[in-house]
Amino acid sequence: MNPVEFRRHLHAHPELSFREHGTAAFIEQQLTELGIEHRRIASTGVLARIEGRKTPAGDRRAVVLRADTDALPIAEQNACEWRSQNEGVMHACGHDMHAAVLFGVLKEFAAAPDFRGTLFGLFQPGEECNPGGASLVLAEKPFDGYDVRAVAGEHVEPQLEVGTLGFRAGKYMAASDELRFRIHGTGGHGAMRRQLKDPVAAGAELLTRLIALNGEECVLSIGRVEAGGATNIVPDEVYMEGTLRTFDEREREIIHRRIGIIAADIDKRHGVQTDVEIGRGYPCVVNDETLVKKAVALARAEGLGVEMLPLRTTAEDFGFYCKQYPSLFYRLGVGAAAGRPHTATFSPDEGALDVGIGFMRRLALQILEK
Repeated sequence: MNPVEFRRHLHAHPELSFREHGTAAFIEQQLTELGIEHRRIASTGVLARIEGRKTPAGDRRAVVLRADTDALPIAEQNACEWRSQNEGVMHACGHDMHAAVLFGVLKEFAAAPDFRGTLFGLFQPGEECNPGGASLVLAEKPFDGYDVRAVAGEHVEPQLEVGTLGFRAGKYMAASDELRFRIHGTGGHGAMRRQLKDPVAAGAELLTRLIALNGEECVLSIGRVEAGGATNIVPDEVYMEGTLRTFDEREREIIHRRIGIIAADIDKRHGVQTDVEIGRGYPCVVNDETLVKKAVALARAEGLGVEMLPLRTTAEDFGFYCKQYPSLFYRLGVGAAAGRPHTATFSPDEGALDVGIGFMRRLALQILEK
């Protein structure tokens, strides 16, 4: 099976986060046919391993190549022959492309393992939702005992044309946290305000003060507000939830504390009680600067286009790998015609597969050999 066929099979059979049972079984079947050693990891993930034939005894150098495999709860509107057969589920974020690139790299290495060290190919489940498949993979400590020189991954990017890669050294993608607030007050008739401890008024102030925390490297949005009252009824309770994105762990903790202080101050003045829940999500994606320099130089030497990227406020569980190993997360151009990710018509250019396979393979070789 070639990478295009591999990608189209995954696209036609998408599965949601941590439910990638058929996906994992398919990947296992294809690896078995190529004679590549593999095992399950994080329940619905697959970890492949290829040892280079030039590896000296006792040499534990390794490179981990990672692709995510989960899909999104979106009803596909594309009319291609390989459109989703699982109604309401779609590979709308390019994870089928990521997995196909990794499959292509492993296929080439299996045919000619002329390198030193160990190559791991990680088909990771559950990138799209907490706790993130990366955290579950690392909890199994699959790379203990190895000298992991790099964990490398990619993401499709429609803002880059096919043949162009995007890089950023240092902090790149945001840490993400989920915010939930439940404001308990005393409701009643809207005309009898002296009898109220108004959770709606408290919630309005809380929302305003939270939004005021936004800055150059802090993004906070409230996306849901529930107040089950009426024109003349103030409810006893208001619920709000949203997201927080930061780029520095110290700043992340400072914002967490400030949220608590703001809620406590509003409670005191409005006579309400606010339950604050901050669900910690993914850490910031921080690219190893040396790996970025090597990757940029390699891409240019291969005649590929290179774009240096700005900070990105979206999040990726790849950040968990960055905390533990030298890591590199870059963008693979799939062309503007692909449309926007996370939409029902997203359709990346499959011509990007050869670009992605060739670059990832050469990058892994370069890191292992040096």
